[in-house]
Amino acid sequence: MNVIDVRNLTKRFGDRTVVDHVTMTVEEGEIVGFLGPNGSGKTTTIRIMCGLLTPDEGEGTVFGFDIRKDELKIKREVGYMTQRFSFYEDLTIEENLQFVARLYQLKPVAKQVADTLEDLGLTSRKNQLAGTLSGGWKQRLALAACIMHKPKLLLLDEPTAGVDPKARREFWDEIHRLAGGGLTVLVSTHYMDEAERCHRISYISYGKMLATGTVEEVVRNAGLTTFVVHGPRLENVANELRKKPGVDQVAPFGATLHVVGSDEKALKAALADVEKEHKGVTVEPGETSLEDVFIQFMSGSKDNMG
Repeated sequence: MNVIDVRNLTKRFGDRTVVDHVTMTVEEGEIVGFLGPNGSGKTTTIRIMCGLLTPDEGEGTVFGFDIRKDELKIKREVGYMTQRFSFYEDLTIEENLQFVARLYQLKPVAKQVADTLEDLGLTSRKNQLAGTLSGGWKQRLALAACIMHKPKLLLLDEPTAGVDPKARREFWDEIHRLAGGGLTVLVSTHYMDEAERCHRISYISYGKMLATGTVEEVVRNAGLTTFVVHGPRLENVANELRKKPGVDQVAPFGATLHVVGSDEKALKAALADVEKEHKGVTVEPGETSLEDVFIQFMSGSKDNMG
């Protein structure tokens, strides 16, 4: 069953098209990563899906409810975690959750709060002021508030920005635990390792959806070839390669160069020239990464700010 099923969503602000005919489906129990550069339309798309914005064009459903007519019904089924920490910093964790429980008219409040504190591992810190929490604990409080009313769909807008790697991993372990219990998750992120933890990914750039599928499918369908260059004085080799036809990307990786192109024949010719001209330089096939694909998408997309 498709929890999210939207077609040709379009949203304009003035003469700027922020979301440009976006189509997307998310199945029940899936974790779908929503990726793209800043300003690409991710947040606006998410807000349309959860009933906070009305599209100028397009149609769709969330849990079978029409995104244009049934916003209130959709909101009851959705937990939405925004980019910024948005709780009362001079209240404790427990007091913040009590406030959320009353907003959702959850009863009895004390039991609902206690269960949520226990579920998210927050009980030992329940009397700590929210403003004194680290980024990872603030994130955990935000997630607790989002799932308190037991939504069926979780919309997470860059939830781990500014959080250390250990807290990010713990957060993702929690997301997979929740999805294992039947929760559906759509999460926007900039982090490649997070994208790779999703069941599927969708990539949007400047309002247009460019790719959807598993990580393997998106990498394969991008049609890129990658080589790894070894040898001395690679900064000179990199400068030469950037000027050659067939070379789309050159990036240092430790003591090697990662060279990527969409025209395999031209790329091989460019690398063969460099191998001949530079003593000690060797080239071997590499594996195209998700990051390579996204950089290629970004370089080929037109900014909609102008």
